[in-house]
Amino acid sequence: MPTFDLADLRGTVERFAGRRILVLGDLMLDRYLWGRVDRISPEAPVPVVEVERESMTLGGAGNVAANLRALGAQPVLVSVVGGDDDGTRLMDTLRERGVATDGVARDPSRPTTVKTRIIAHAQQVVRADREVRADLAGSALESLIARIDAAAAGCDGMVVSDYGKGVITVRTLERGLEAARKHRLRVCVDPKESHIDAYRGVGILTPNQHEAGYMQGRRIVDEASLMDVGWGLQKRLDAEAVLVTRGPEGMSLFEKGGRYTHLPTAAREVYDVTGAGDTVVSAVAVALAAGADYPTASFIANHAAGIVIREVGTATCTPAELLASLADGRP
Repeated sequence: MPTFDLADLRGTVERFAGRRILVLGDLMLDRYLWGRVDRISPEAPVPVVEVERESMTLGGAGNVAANLRALGAQPVLVSVVGGDDDGTRLMDTLRERGVATDGVARDPSRPTTVKTRIIAHAQQVVRADREVRADLAGSALESLIARIDAAAAGCDGMVVSDYGKGVITVRTLERGLEAARKHRLRVCVDPKESHIDAYRGVGILTPNQHEAGYMQGRRIVDEASLMDVGWGLQKRLDAEAVLVTRGPEGMSLFEKGGRYTHLPTAAREVYDVTGAGDTVVSAVAVALAAGADYPTASFIANHAAGIVIREVGTATCTPAELLASLADGRP
């Protein structure tokens, strides 16, 4: 593991402020029902959760945008929501978090993606998803594509947040990558397996080890399989870098040119990894936009992820929290 100068890290984080990052991807609303379990249902062998409160937060590209905003950057969001009440709630939540919605189109032909999680005693009991995963088409697709190039102008970087919910298609990726080349934006991708070869030539991919293994048709079980998968992905896509997140095993960075960097986990406590991938790609993107190299950006993202997984549900971290974690050595 390389060493990182704290003064340099601090300078990078301080330069997050005002960086404009284009976020192209699938928007989701995360709904949480919080309660407790005192009995088993007489109707089936399942727990009965007595719901005590409900909360909603942003998921997918919305959580990426929220993470960027919390870090001091200015997200420029391009996406689609349904024409339903959940779409309205999602748009309101974005604005409450300081995220502009000018680049978000409404599509009345499909529901807004909503993931409902029931939590009892800080443990997830079940999740129910309401969604349509078919690719965008027709006027909604044309409206989205029309927004991409205009949104890219004046940005400092780009995130593709691909959750396979229909916003990221071969066509939207082509237009997004074309806009990135035109405006010289480094592209950071939180990938979906089904689109893997469409990401060719991007700056960095940030898959977890299960996604990376699936993409390469080999499960990561040891150092040899990790090297095979990581370098295989980097060469397959001709990416500048691939950052494989590995949970308690930390992160592994594979850079074009042959440099390999292992970053041990920065987490002390893990309560919920929901949305941790959003935090990683957000922190990497804004750190690169602030002038960091790939190892430094990955090191900063490692600390950011270590902060958010201490919370139940999707979470964000602030520059102050990040600087404290970096100064301490571990979150």
